[in-house]
Amino acid sequence: MATDWVWLISLRDLDEGARAIQLGAIADLSLLPGQDRFVGDPLRMALAGLAEELRHPYVVESGGDAVGLLTLQEGAAGLAGWPDDWSAWLLRGFLIDRRHQGKGLGALAAAAAVEAARKLTARHQSCETGVVLSVNDENPAGQAAYRRAGFVDAGPYLGGPAGPQRTMFHSFATPDVPAVRA
Repeated sequence: MATDWVWLISLRDLDEGARAIQLGAIADLSLLPGQDRFVGDPLRMALAGLAEELRHPYVVESGGDAVGLLTLQEGAAGLAGWPDDWSAWLLRGFLIDRRHQGKGLGALAAAAAVEAARKLTARHQSCETGVVLSVNDENPAGQAAYRRAGFVDAGPYLGGPAGPQRTMFHSFATPDVPAVRA
């Protein structure tokens, strides 16, 4: 089923029963061979996100199904090669299930993550100006999806455990990508 939208469901905002259902769906997400070197186990990432106050994990939903996972983290932008920790949200642990890759959902989810971060900034009355991430040099599909979502290349980053990466940034001042619901 083709779709041109995604929803981000905040795991923090769900009651215990709904969260358990979403965690079950997250446990069913899987990656293509070799992608595990770029991103960790989905369920472990979601649980780590719930355990740390500064992380905000989201299920990516499309067409009524959980198709991915991402986390927005406060105070950690330097982990993506950004010059400071607090002027941007860090987008981390982002994945689209192998069965849903190649449909444009990654770009839609990345754009939705920017809108979710904008809302978190307003809710927390904090000072972030956008979202930053790092993407491996050996992941051209990921880089292209981030560019389609409005992220711009901010330069090389050599601090990641999986080899050379690119730091990419999306300012809140950049216009939103159409057909995104967060």
